[in-house]
Amino acid sequence: MSKQQQPPVYPDEPQIPILPNMLTAGNLLCGFFAILTIYQGMYVHAANNAAAAAIESYRTATYLIFAACAFDLLDGRVARMCKADGPFGREFDSIADVVSFGIAPSLLLVSGVLHELGTIGWGIAVLYMLCASLRLARFNCMAAAPKKPNQSMDFVGLPVPMAAGAVVSTFYLVSYFAGQGTVIPTAWQYIMAAGMAIVSLLMMSRVIYPSFKHVNFEKKGTAMAILLAAIAVLLFIHNPEVAPAIVFLCYLLYGLIIRPFLTRRMRRILEVKDDDDDETADQA
Repeated sequence: MSKQQQPPVYPDEPQIPILPNMLTAGNLLCGFFAILTIYQGMYVHAANNAAAAAIESYRTATYLIFAACAFDLLDGRVARMCKADGPFGREFDSIADVVSFGIAPSLLLVSGVLHELGTIGWGIAVLYMLCASLRLARFNCMAAAPKKPNQSMDFVGLPVPMAAGAVVSTFYLVSYFAGQGTVIPTAWQYIMAAGMAIVSLLMMSRVIYPSFKHVNFEKKGTAMAILLAAIAVLLFIHNPEVAPAIVFLCYLLYGLIIRPFLTRRMRRILEVKDDDDDETADQA
C-alpha cells in the first residue's frame, strides 16, 4: 500500500503594517506618475515639436520625484516609531525605490538631456539605473545580515534617494535657468552626464554617509544642527529653484570630501548624535 501523499505546506504570510507601507505605496505611485509625465513630455515634443511643453512636463516629473523622496524619508521613520519595521517593508521599499529613484531619474535625464549625447548619454543612464538597483540589493543583504557589536547605522555608499535627488535637482536648476522652450547648452549636457556618472559610482562606493536614523523628536539638537536646518528652510522659501540642488549637493560632498576629515566630536555635532550613538568610521 502506497504511502498517502501529504498536502503541500506553504510559508506563513508576512505581517504587513498599514501606515508605513501606505507611505511606501505613495513613494511608488509618485515614481509611476513621474514616468507617465515624462512620457507625456516626450510625446508632446515628438508630435508637436513643443519644447516648452515638454520641459514643463519634465519639471512636473521632478516635483513627483521630490515627493517620492519625502515619502521615502517618512516610511522608515514611521515604521521604527511604530516598531513595525520588518522584511516585507524593506523589500517593498526597495521595489518602490527602483521605480522612483532608479527608472524615473534615468528616463528623465535621457529625455531632457542625455539623448543629445547619443550612445554616451544612453550608456550613462543605463549605468545609473544598474548602480541604483545594485545599491538597493546590497543594502537589503547588509540589513538582513546578523548585527555586529557596535555596528553603525550610517550608509555605505550614497543612498539611492539622495542620488536621485542630486540628479533631478540639478536638471531642474539647469532647465530653469535655461528658460522656457530653449535647449540646455551643450556644455551643461556634458557636465550633467559626468555628474550622473559620478553619482552612479558613489552609490556603489564604500564612502560613508550619515543616515540620521537616530534623530527623533526626543533627541536634543545642537545649535549647529538647528542653524543648518533653519538655513535650509530659508533657502527653500526664498529660492525654491536653487535650494534642492544645494541641499543634495551638500549631502553628497559632505560624505565624499568633508566627513573623512572631521573629528568624532564634530561629526556628533553636525549629525546630531549623542555619545551613546554607535558610530564606526570603517563600517564594512
